[in-house]
Amino acid sequence: MSYLPERLDAGSPYPLGASFDGLGVNFAVYSANAEKMELCVYDADGVQETARFEMPECTDEVWHGYLPHARPGTVYGYRAYGPYEPEAGHRFNPNKLLLDPYAKGVRGELNWSNSLFGYDVESGDDTTFSTLDSGPDMIKATVVSSQYDWGDDRRPNTPWADTVIYEAHVRGLTKLMDDVPEAERGAFHALSHPKVIDHLKRIGVTAVELLPIHGFVQDHFLQERGLSNYWGYNSLAFFSPERRYLSNGSVKEMKLAIRRLHAAGLEVILDVVYNHTAEGSEKGTTLSFRGLDNAKYYRLLPDQPRYCINDTGTGNTVNTSTTRVLQMIADSLRYWADEFHVDGFRFDLGLTLGREPHGFDRGAGFFDVLRTDPTLQRLKLITEPWDIGPGGYQLGQFPPGFSEWNDKYRDGVRKYWRGDEGMRPELAARLSGSGDLFDRRARRPWASLNYLASHDGYTLNDVVSYEQRHNEANGEDNKDGHGENFSCNWGVEGPTDDPAIQATRDRVRRSMLMSLFTALGTPMLLAGDEFGRTQQGNNNAYCQDNEINWLDWKLAGSEAGEALIAFTARLTALRRQYPVLHARSFLYGQEEVAPGVLDVDWFDERGEHLSSEDWDNAQGRALTMRRASKLEDGHVEVMTLLMNASENAITFTLPEPSKFSRRLLVDSADPTAPERDLDGGAEIEVQNRSAVLFVGVLESAEQAAW
Repeated sequence: MSYLPERLDAGSPYPLGASFDGLGVNFAVYSANAEKMELCVYDADGVQETARFEMPECTDEVWHGYLPHARPGTVYGYRAYGPYEPEAGHRFNPNKLLLDPYAKGVRGELNWSNSLFGYDVESGDDTTFSTLDSGPDMIKATVVSSQYDWGDDRRPNTPWADTVIYEAHVRGLTKLMDDVPEAERGAFHALSHPKVIDHLKRIGVTAVELLPIHGFVQDHFLQERGLSNYWGYNSLAFFSPERRYLSNGSVKEMKLAIRRLHAAGLEVILDVVYNHTAEGSEKGTTLSFRGLDNAKYYRLLPDQPRYCINDTGTGNTVNTSTTRVLQMIADSLRYWADEFHVDGFRFDLGLTLGREPHGFDRGAGFFDVLRTDPTLQRLKLITEPWDIGPGGYQLGQFPPGFSEWNDKYRDGVRKYWRGDEGMRPELAARLSGSGDLFDRRARRPWASLNYLASHDGYTLNDVVSYEQRHNEANGEDNKDGHGENFSCNWGVEGPTDDPAIQATRDRVRRSMLMSLFTALGTPMLLAGDEFGRTQQGNNNAYCQDNEINWLDWKLAGSEAGEALIAFTARLTALRRQYPVLHARSFLYGQEEVAPGVLDVDWFDERGEHLSSEDWDNAQGRALTMRRASKLEDGHVEVMTLLMNASENAITFTLPEPSKFSRRLLVDSADPTAPERDLDGGAEIEVQNRSAVLFVGVLESAEQAAW
């Protein structure tokens, strides 16, 4: 800015962050333990500091000041003064330029150097004090104008029961998509390209869940290996989009992409990382939160506050028991919902956000805020129900309003189709909505987010192609990533030209997809699984910004890829067409929908009810699931799914009543077979590792008594 006053006006403690009012900018930043705060203003490039002002006021632990004539584009940072007493949890060091936690834009690149640490990093002693100035090496915040014309943007507001999620990475989704202009590939512009939207609509998904798009830090140790933080789970700027995803540098690009997706009926969900920050452990950097008020922003060991609690495995844990920190998270969520029209959030290590000093608490303040906030309570809220802290696995224990990543579903389906012993009871529980985990406090089946694969682990193709992880490219001697993936290569590790092995892999993959889209709950598909994407056996590809992660759209155009896309589209279309495939309530086989037909029922290959001995039979690998629901016109819709995870074909006898007309919709062993009626037939052969789906309608209750 051309004019700089000698001092700041008092300004206001609210709102937090940098707010432009047309005449100047109000700056407000939280720190309970600071003794003095300075605002540093930089030139447009963020290189040269042009002014430094002492923040004139502190109200309710918020430091604030008003800079007249400042405008959007102003580049700034903070310096905080206070005690440097690591043993007491305080790490104030005014030699360190600090990023505003509410920064809505950032400028420059983080230049890794010793100056970014609050202590003498060469000594290795985090109780020492660094006098190095980090200003030249730090990224800076920029003042951003939020003006944008959303026009007639209409959020789809897809009901949970009808939701199908597609988990994707902004960069990886389109980096190799030839139809997209090269300059736009891997950015938000490409996310809403007509070819992308056409594909998403074709496969029948209703929401795109994006891996983290908040501004994040590239880890120094990865850069030294020639790698990068690809996934983005290392956030530093909770209010600013990651710049590498903006092809023109403007946040309007992201807003335009969301508007176009909404126009196509597609919701946008953000994967957000509030459980930790990029500053690492007590021996990590001082970039923002640590320098502003380490004792408030982070959970520290009660008896040794020099050390961070590490419930996240990243070195630090954000302290959601601090009111202002909880406010920051809520403000961030509202910002994305209000300013970017985002439709929901998936909380990475969501369990951590529900931790209080005594441990995980389903009545934690974080949950109360989300469930009572008039904006946030209306959005889709998804959580990852685990971390590495004490009691760090709480699947099914979250309060109403949340859907939870159900790894028991993922593992149960993988084990069953692999042919593991004794899996029929587990599979039945997962296909019927995991009511054993979620049916409490009036929750619905959509609380179970069902998935076969996600960004963290194998792709679906790799589940049927590899039995050992192949993470050598990560530079950790293949020791990182999950050791047990419940996968099977069916005879050859990795790619093969053996037609028999490939045929088995294809059947298993299609059978697993049938399990996903016929199960009660919310299905999630990993981007590229619909056409056979592979990560070459890498099950921890967090650092691979290359062809290991980028979707190879040439696969989608291959004969096999096109066939799998068509199969996936068929399954999602059937899910939309037949309400019985996505019941809105948990089913337990206790309600008779029609004479002799329960809401859910289980049979063996002989068409007989499974006895307790049958359920306990470890060798049983054939299972029939029948669900029924009453339609608005009074008819009863009946779904029958025959599943054969054994090595041989099995002739199934359809359970009674079996003589009314049924329509065979899908056979995973013969995916191109047309739908056909099975009039009066009571037997059907199901190939090994295959599933067959029927749906029929009882036009009157009397028909069920045949």
